[in-house]
Parts: sequence; structure tokens; C-alpha cells
Amino acid sequence: MSPKPKGFAKWIIVATVISATMLELIDTTIVNVALSQISGNLGATIEDASWVITAYAIANVIVIPMTGFLASYFGRKNYYLASILIFTFSSYMCGNAGGLWELVAWRFLQGVGGGALLSTSQSILFDTFEISERPIASAIFGMGVIIGPTIGPTLGGVIVDNYHWSLIFDINVPVGIIAAFLVFSYIDKLPNEYNINRKAIKIDYVGILLLIIWVGSLQYILEKGQSEDWFAAQHIVVLAIAAVLAFILFIWWELRTEAPAVNLHVLKNRTLAITTLLTFIMGMGIYCSMFVYPVWMQRIMGFTPTLTGESLFPGAIMAAVMMPLVGKAIQRGVPPKYLITAGFLTFAIFCFWMSGASPEAGVLFFFTPLLLRGVGSAMLSVPLTNQAVSGLSPREMPQGIAINNMLRQLGGSFGIAFMNTYVARQYALHRTQLLNYVTADSPQAIDRINQTAGALTARGINPLQAHQAGLSMLDGLVTKQAYVLTYLDAFRIVGIFFVCVLPLMLFVKKRNLSAAAMKEAAEHAH
Repeated sequence: MSPKPKGFAKWIIVATVISATMLELIDTTIVNVALSQISGNLGATIEDASWVITAYAIANVIVIPMTGFLASYFGRKNYYLASILIFTFSSYMCGNAGGLWELVAWRFLQGVGGGALLSTSQSILFDTFEISERPIASAIFGMGVIIGPTIGPTLGGVIVDNYHWSLIFDINVPVGIIAAFLVFSYIDKLPNEYNINRKAIKIDYVGILLLIIWVGSLQYILEKGQSEDWFAAQHIVVLAIAAVLAFILFIWWELRTEAPAVNLHVLKNRTLAITTLLTFIMGMGIYCSMFVYPVWMQRIMGFTPTLTGESLFPGAIMAAVMMPLVGKAIQRGVPPKYLITAGFLTFAIFCFWMSGASPEAGVLFFFTPLLLRGVGSAMLSVPLTNQAVSGLSPREMPQGIAINNMLRQLGGSFGIAFMNTYVARQYALHRTQLLNYVTADSPQAIDRINQTAGALTARGINPLQAHQAGLSMLDGLVTKQAYVLTYLDAFRIVGIFFVCVLPLMLFVKKRNLSAAAMKEAAEHAH
């Protein structure tokens, strides 16, 4: 049996894979705050500039489920190293793009490289630790998963407020070069990687094509659906039909072909099947809450992107502190279902707490709920990451990890798409309700307009212009109050969602590695 890396070498590997994981996850969110600057600098509309986000997300979610197959075909170390280099080179080209569609093209290639970083990093991390230490490995990986998306908007905000938007991509280059060097120097090949007979490996071209169609179409629909009025747009309808048909054919084909690109048979493992469902739900809930919070802080509280990101730091630090503790608790025999249940409940409390906010709330009001969010993140991420691989053999682990990560990403996409639509429609509803009280014969409305107009007229403003300013002021108040009610409803609905999924905890069981899996793990290490 090959010995696990020890001491300095072990922690160099840990630092390398966590750095790669955070690079990939930071880049899923860092661009969001820079769209206005990118569109202005490159002479594009915000709608066109949003393709910078969409292209990365589509490439990312297509590649993630194929990482198990690609790692087997090229060798895990070779594939991982190549992916880091592709990601790094694409980042450099993104920062030096001269036009929007050139940026979108390089951003897509960056997503192709980034797709390997999440699942392959997790696989390497688990191989670095003994089987009994995997809860700690899950905690370390979870830190990257939670902290990465949190740092993204903060870092993006600092760059946008102080520097050129291209630095968002350029900062990846030195980190990527260092990560590539460390992978080359410290991460060993697996025993079966030295003599890969690629001619004997069948490539599932049909499965790959169907995967690209259904995942690519679905991700586009989720990214663009609300802005293009969902099924009122003909191309959305066509893509929805293509996604459904390709998905059905993909499932059928992958279950019958001898060498599937994505081995769906691993989902026969009940623990993995339940875990992927819960991971999907976690992705939905976490991304929903993180969609609403920054918008609330900037649109209602008047925070800058930098201040909004900084306000998330205490929760991120709390998550980082809690994750090793949760990992230790799992090691000592605490049933995962208790931790996952506590995580969902804690997240629900966070959401219900936030649903009681007001525009007059001070910064301290948000401090405690954000700490709770950090605790909830740790209690969900660590046991779910650990459960995903428990009971899987080493041969099954890469596929199980890839499917679990894909479901997390898709859960986040579903969550953001749902929340985007919910906010748009709930805002329209609240605005209509408020306007029923602001009519031409409403004494309160007339008094407010006259007060504003009178104050402006006294300053020498034309009476007609002063009256129009009074109307605009009243419209602004209605708009702001409609958004306040909408965002509070959004937090409340996410909290209810977390409570409603609690019955699923009845299906979560503690699963240890079977004797057969442990035997295969020993053989795998030779």
C-alpha cells in the first residue's frame, strides 16, 4: 500500500487543491459586480455583458459531470494540471480581451478549465487523507466551497471601486501559475495512470453530445429565462424541449451503454442518491439567500459593493471555524442527519430573522443572522460532502463526486432563476397594491407632493418643475417600499423552503465504508 503524504507535503497538497477550488468558485461570482463597468468599457449593453457570466456557467456545468471520465482517460494528474493551465491562460486572455464577444469566448474556455477544479480537487483531497480522516477532508473542502463564493463579490467590489475591471481576471494568473507548479511537483500520479491504454478506452460520444445539449440548454434557460420572459420567447421554448428530450435520451443511453461518460449506476447507492438531492436543495437555498442579501444591502441600505462584501466576512469566518469542529463531530460518531437537520434549521432561522429587517435597521442587526448563516453552512456542507463519498469504492468516487458537485451547481442555478422571477413578480404585485393608496384624490399623497413642491418653489424652482419633482419623489418612495416588501417576502419564502425539506432527514442514514470498499481502497493505493 502506498503511504499517504505526510507533514509538509500533505499540507502543500491541501493548500494547492483548496486554492484551485476557491479560484473556480470565486470566478462564479466575482464578475457579477463588474458588469456595468465591463459593458461601459466595451461598448455593450448590460444584457449582452451578462453573457460573460452565462458562458462561464454553461461551460462549467457541462464539464463537471464528465470530470470522472476525463480524469480516467487522460490521467487525473495530467487532466488536473492541464485544467489549471487552461483556466490560467484563459483568465489572462479575458483580462486582455478587446471586445465583448472575445471576452465571452475566453470566459467559456475558462469555464471549461474551471469545471475540473472542483471535483478533481475534492477527489485528490480525499485521497490525501486516510479513510478515517475524510470528515476532516470534507471540512477543509467545505471551507473552499463556502468561502469562495463569499469572497467573490467582495473582491470584485474592491477591484471595481478602485481599479480596472480586467484585474478581476488578471489576479488569477499568478495564483494559477503557482498552483500548476505545486501540482506538478507534489501531486503524484495514481498507480493506474502510468500506463494508460487510451486506445482501449471507449469514448461515449453520444452521451457527451446529449449531456452538452441538455445541460447547456437548461443552464441557458436558467440564466436567461427571466430577462427574456421565460416561455414567451420562442427560443426558450425550443431549448426547453431540447433539454427535456436530451435529458431523457441521456439517462436511457448512459444506463445501457458499456462505457458511459457519466456513470449513473453509482446512484444505486442510496446514500449518494439522497445526498445529491439534499446537495441540490442546499445549493438552491444558499444561492437564493445570497442572491437577495447583497441586493437588499445595496438597493435598500445604500451599501457599496465593497461594504456589502465586507459585511459577509464575519459569517464566512464563522463557517471556517465551524467546519473543522463539524468534521471532528462526525469522526466521533455524531449522526450526519442531526447535523444536516441543525444546518437547515439554522438557515431557516437566518432567513426568518432577515425577513424582519427594515430600511432603518443598523449594521449590527445583520451581524447575528450572518453568523447563524455561517454556522448553518458548516453544518450542511461538511456532512453532505462526507456522505456523498461514504460507501463508494475508489473507482466510483470520482463519478459520485462529479455528480454531487453538478447537482450543487444546478441547485444554485435553479435557486437564482427562481428568486429572480419571484422578486420581479412580487415587486410588481406590491407596487400595484401600494399604488392603490397613492391616488389623485388621496389626501396623504396630495400633502406629500405639495410639501415637496412648496419646499422646492421656495428655493426658486419653477412651480411646474417642483410639482413634477414631488411626483417623482413619491414614485421613488413607492418603488423603494415595494422592493422592501419584496425582499422581506423573499427571505421568508426561503426560510419556509428550508423548513419544508426537513422530512427528507428521515432518509439520511449514517453510512460507513463497506468492507469490500475498504479492501478496494487498499488495492487502489498499491
